[in-house]
Amino acid sequence: MAYYHPKYARNIKKKRSILHKFIIYTLGILIIAALIVGYLLYKVIYSPNVWLNKEEQTAIYIPTNSNFEDVKTILYENGIIINRKNFEWLAEKKKYPGNIKAGKFLIKKDINNLVLINLLRSGKNEAVKVIFNNIRTKEQLANRISEQIEADKKSILSLLNDTSFIEKLGLTPKTVTTIFIPNTYEFFWNTNANQFIKRMYSESKNFWTDERKNKAGELKMTTNEIITLASIIEQETSKNDEKPIIAGVYINRLNKGWRLQADPTLIFALGDYGIKRVLNEHKEIDSPYNTYKIKGLPPGPICIPSIASINAVLNYDKNNYLYFCAKDDLSGYHSFAKTNAQHMKNARAYQKALNKMRIWK
Repeated sequence: MAYYHPKYARNIKKKRSILHKFIIYTLGILIIAALIVGYLLYKVIYSPNVWLNKEEQTAIYIPTNSNFEDVKTILYENGIIINRKNFEWLAEKKKYPGNIKAGKFLIKKDINNLVLINLLRSGKNEAVKVIFNNIRTKEQLANRISEQIEADKKSILSLLNDTSFIEKLGLTPKTVTTIFIPNTYEFFWNTNANQFIKRMYSESKNFWTDERKNKAGELKMTTNEIITLASIIEQETSKNDEKPIIAGVYINRLNKGWRLQADPTLIFALGDYGIKRVLNEHKEIDSPYNTYKIKGLPPGPICIPSIASINAVLNYDKNNYLYFCAKDDLSGYHSFAKTNAQHMKNARAYQKALNKMRIWK
């Protein structure tokens, strides 16, 4: 049986007490440290780190092929991030720098780093509404579209003039705009030129329903010819209620083998859209778009017509008019005539009104 001296036993007990206190003290420090670290991590991950002043949300646009430095520049230059180091630390931990997604992202105020990074990593793009109307040329179209999606003007225009590309769509450089039907379309912002044009080609196919194609067939016209005539009507009047009447006049002329003698085609040929009064000298221009010289329709549209103008051709007014002229009240409406004599009377009244306003060209 072992025997311990009382003094020795007290020393052992004392040492155990010190060790016990040391362990408790150390555990206490570790727990406190863990709580501090946990709090700091919580703050980094879950504390609001997006500031938007008075706005509830804002959109940021991350271009294709962006890297993490590009994303930081976009966020920081917009003053969105409160604590940059916290954002960057968590982004690295979440491996976001290797998973950059392009597009338009809707950022809400007061969200934390975790929500923000998960959103950016997810690639959950916000759709943008693409609208185009009152377009005369391919250049104008390319410029308008490039203001709404990532595809730039140069790349869009390049494809619109790329014969090998548009021939695959059954089009030519002069008829390529026939696939663009003015409406409101939803696209992801990071849509490129190729994707945009092919989408418009698909939308055009959807627009030309069997009913519309049958009506074009009854007119013995192709869909491209319908849009070409609609483009002339688009430039003749902004009054939707008289578009079918004007369509009827032009169809009457086509059926009789007459020249269309449409002033808007001259303006297109001249490329001077500031002309308010077409003169005889304008009618001498040598161009396939000069319908005072050529018979039938020009080789392609002179603008991108509205759906109202397209439908006006397909549902033209079956009248006996062969002439029309802007009214002398300058209301934007037209006077219609069956005979040249009546037309000349209307034309003189309109010319008189222009003279009175000193509009000479």
